[in-house]
Amino acid sequence: MRTRHVNLLVALVAVLLFSFSCFCISRMTHTGNQLTNCRNQISEFKETILRLKNKTEINRQELIKAFNQMKYKLAEREDASLNSVKKKVNALNKNETVSNAFEVLRFFFPHLRKVDRIYPDVIIGKEKTGVSFALGISTVNRGNHSYLKQTLTSIISRMTLSEEKDSVVIVSIADSNEDYLKSVVDMITKNWRIKQVLDFCFLMLYAQPKAMYYLQLEDDILANKMYLTKITDFIHNITSNNWFYIEFSVLGFIGKLFKSEDLTDFVHFFLMFYKDKPIDLLLGDIFQLKMCNPGETLEKCTERNKHIRIRYKPSLFQHVGIQSSFPGREQYFKEI
Repeated sequence: MRTRHVNLLVALVAVLLFSFSCFCISRMTHTGNQLTNCRNQISEFKETILRLKNKTEINRQELIKAFNQMKYKLAEREDASLNSVKKKVNALNKNETVSNAFEVLRFFFPHLRKVDRIYPDVIIGKEKTGVSFALGISTVNRGNHSYLKQTLTSIISRMTLSEEKDSVVIVSIADSNEDYLKSVVDMITKNWRIKQVLDFCFLMLYAQPKAMYYLQLEDDILANKMYLTKITDFIHNITSNNWFYIEFSVLGFIGKLFKSEDLTDFVHFFLMFYKDKPIDLLLGDIFQLKMCNPGETLEKCTERNKHIRIRYKPSLFQHVGIQSSFPGREQYFKEI
């Protein structure tokens, strides 16, 4: 009996040991599987980190490349801007062309026939062309007085954004001392009116290829609000395109609008008689010569041709300067 109990006890211990061994083996297997899974996950994580690192490096290289391209473009644009801000035409190579509009000056000024090319000495701006309006302002040194900044602020601030894009403002600084112009300067500085006519002629020739219309302004005026909108609307509402010029101011040569295609004829006439009269009187003469009948008074001719020589009312520009561009002279002309 005792032996039987011992055998049962041994059998029970054996079963317990077997169960414990199975349990331990199962746990070890499970733990081994977990370790394997952990190793796999660590390997996948390493691969992911490596891929991200490679991708980051690629992105970094692409960013560096894009940044370098951007720097190159900015430098290129800056160089182009500098070239357009100050472009000496006498440095042009043989492949570049210069407008022939100024060649007509050789006919009126024989001393210019010895010059290879005739052109503005320094061109400042963005070479904007293909717009509707070119606004020309000729300025000279008035000593301690200057109205140019006020004029430009008035002209530009009273444009809409679309009008600003569809127009170009050209300022001619008519005080150059370059050698090739010295003989002309010496000749004309003794007579302010003669110089003014020539200043306007140079400005017209330069502006002609840039726009459909040319508006003559001076450097001591203020513009009305929405002046360019009013001019555009007025032109579009004219039934006939056979007009000679339009007056948007009655004072002198201010606010006179021309079709750019007609500027050559005006310039030729002004250059033929620039020694005789101021330019605003020459404008009346060319109108009378082209439009009036022999013996007809200017008043009658103007009335008969009021659809050709058109006057807009009220004026869109006010003269504000007192100090004249002629040294020692003051002027108090105002628009009514």
